[in-house]
Amino acid sequence: MTAVAETGGRLSVAADDYLGETPVWSTIEQALYWVNCEDPPRIRRWAPGSDEIQSWPMPDRTGGMALRRDGDPIVCSGPAVYNLNKATGELSLLARSPFPDYVKLHESCVDRRGRLWVGVFDMRLNPQNFHPSGGALFRLDGDKLIPMVPNFSVANGLAFSPDGKVMYFTNATTGVIWAADIDPASGAILGMREFLRMAEGEIGDGATVDADGGYWLAMVTHGEVRRYRPDGSFDRAVTTPCSQPTKPAFGGKDLRTMYVTSTKLAIAEMIGSTEVDRPEPNGGIFEVDAGVPGLAEPFFEG
Repeated sequence: MTAVAETGGRLSVAADDYLGETPVWSTIEQALYWVNCEDPPRIRRWAPGSDEIQSWPMPDRTGGMALRRDGDPIVCSGPAVYNLNKATGELSLLARSPFPDYVKLHESCVDRRGRLWVGVFDMRLNPQNFHPSGGALFRLDGDKLIPMVPNFSVANGLAFSPDGKVMYFTNATTGVIWAADIDPASGAILGMREFLRMAEGEIGDGATVDADGGYWLAMVTHGEVRRYRPDGSFDRAVTTPCSQPTKPAFGGKDLRTMYVTSTKLAIAEMIGSTEVDRPEPNGGIFEVDAGVPGLAEPFFEG
């Protein structure tokens, strides 16, 4: 990999997140939503041009969220999916995971038909137990979380191709990004294939897809966001102002601004590496120039 483009990336939001994740741009509100998974768990919102960050405290580790076209969002917190009343901050249960409480719901993504897909974080993960595999990748059907891909430890990299026929995802501890053929009408998985494989010591975190079908993957261990072509071949890497980016999302009026969340989490310690984590300036929301436009994220239609 040689095509690395230095950027004029900058800090957009001094969020001071411990583990920022799942940024989602609202085309209606022209605002960015995201989660701080833990310490403390909360849903957050910011509009460009403002210094104000709105926050909604969550009762448990919170990994994902999705926006409705009209009304309040849904959030993936602890072992369940909830409706969030933004006016009151109250949660109402929508669907509960069939797994034990130590398997927390994690990163989420809405497909092109408005269905929610959500993965897990198995909290038993540690350097001595790097593949606890106690969860699954779910699809939300009504008030039920349906396990679609089993044996997950940490779900990441969720994104959908522009036509909605391919879903990308990874069980992050394995280092493999998968491409699954999806029936857009039913949400059925028709088949899976290896899309790309990380090198030793690399961890791919969150992802998004641009208008041309390029797959953008945050390299949480390498301080960059990489673009891969639809055939899985490497296109280029964009350095980020932070050393531990977690997930990109396109936003702005023309969807040409790439916002990137980040984390202060001790990644090296988590994976048993001898490398020293670089805590600054992680924890903020950064913007970088991807050079291509993105796609509007679908609203949850459930």
